[in-house]
Amino acid sequence: MSTEEMNMQELESKFSEQEQLRREKLEELKKQGKDPFDVYKVERSHTSEAVKSNYDELEGKEVSVAGRIMSKRKMGKIAFLDLSDVTGHIQLVMKRYDFPEGEYKKFHDITDIGDFVGVKGEIFTTQAGEKSLEVYSFEFLGKSLRPLPEKYHGLVNQEAIYRERHLDLIMNEETKKKFLLRSKFVRLLREFLDNHGFIEVETPALQNTASGATAKPFIAHHNALDRDVYLRISPELTLKKLIIGGFNNIYEVARDFRNEGMDANHLQDFTMVEGYSAYWNYEDNMKFMKEMITYILEKLYDGNLNIQIGDKVIDFGGEWKVVSFRELILKDCGIDIDKFETAESLLAEIRNQKIELDAENIESLGRGNLIDQLYKKVSRPSIIEPTFLIKHPIDLSPLARSNDENPNLTDRFQLIVNGQEIINGYSELVDAREQERRLIKQSELKAQGDEEAMSIDKEYIRAMEYGMPPISGWGLGVDRFLQFLTSSQNIRDVVLYPLMRPRDWANESDDEE
Repeated sequence: MSTEEMNMQELESKFSEQEQLRREKLEELKKQGKDPFDVYKVERSHTSEAVKSNYDELEGKEVSVAGRIMSKRKMGKIAFLDLSDVTGHIQLVMKRYDFPEGEYKKFHDITDIGDFVGVKGEIFTTQAGEKSLEVYSFEFLGKSLRPLPEKYHGLVNQEAIYRERHLDLIMNEETKKKFLLRSKFVRLLREFLDNHGFIEVETPALQNTASGATAKPFIAHHNALDRDVYLRISPELTLKKLIIGGFNNIYEVARDFRNEGMDANHLQDFTMVEGYSAYWNYEDNMKFMKEMITYILEKLYDGNLNIQIGDKVIDFGGEWKVVSFRELILKDCGIDIDKFETAESLLAEIRNQKIELDAENIESLGRGNLIDQLYKKVSRPSIIEPTFLIKHPIDLSPLARSNDENPNLTDRFQLIVNGQEIINGYSELVDAREQERRLIKQSELKAQGDEEAMSIDKEYIRAMEYGMPPISGWGLGVDRFLQFLTSSQNIRDVVLYPLMRPRDWANESDDEE
């Protein structure tokens, strides 16, 4: 026996009885000259949804559809199959007398649940009232070498759901609807921005300086340059350089990376949409954001702006509240943040009030990040209706313009709904000298142990020195917003393939399914 034959024998010994049987059926198809993996093009006249939505017009006519077999029910000379495609399901009816001698039996002997087929037939209604397709010809399009999970409703192990999203999509219609909603959301967002004169741009994901947000970066090594680089935590500074270069209204659907803790509401690899407008201020953007969100929701929910989120109905059509950062925290826990000018004095008061913050290494946080942690603990969870949070402390917003009435505050806003931050935006700081001063202060905080403090981006400071017009920008977390819209308990539920620990192949088992 050759080495190749021995290796193949060892591989086949690891297959289950079902897997081995499916492989034997594949070999039989090949012998018949019908290798499904050799098919490279399929002609389809309709999807399953198109058949059903145009049923009156199509009844009695020939159509061709293709998809995955999800169930088979054979009753003597007639069989019923459930065929699934991206748009939904359609029932196939196969009658033995519609096929040449032996073809009906051959089809059922060779096919398994999970296989792909293309069929032609006539649209009709069964006696039970089911809109169906009576098949009179078929083509094998793909063999499922592994059986699908036993339970039709989907996978039962959460890790398996995230790791093998393809199986979750096959078995769970609600999962498929969730990701189709995500796609439509991004398309509508682009549509709104494009219709309002915004230009979509792309900026580098690899950066020499981790800048644009207060977050801990991922570090990678660039072999050709022989130096460490950073996966971007935000495209903000690069986008603002483009405003310096003469663009007026721009946006990017960007993949960002932040090397922070994993929990139900945070991802390390996520999608952010950021937009910047020359000659606007943060109040212009607040109005624009409300217009954008209501436009998208009206399109998603057929004009309804009273959106069911879990057990709540949230009204996006009325007036959105506007509240200051200081007022909110004062109301919720009695701490007036303006009275505590240092991180040490504020932390002492937080402990005096017996408030337990969730952050690690709390003593190393600067005043701004400490205020942010306090707000997230005592205030944000109770904000349900759409609310703009404004007038953030300056040390929490190193890239934002100072407020004219109080230079210790910034012209910044956050849109909070149902305890979640949906949008963050502000009037941008355009004074290169002040920007450099603030970033130097941030670097000092970083040196003191605040890992989320921002680094000095000298290239950005240099670009600013060529002059900047008034600018306002915003960022919207796509994953966070979809988590909110779908009432998902975990943000990974709205991401197709969230990063997981590597599978333990040595102890691989299908028990997780």
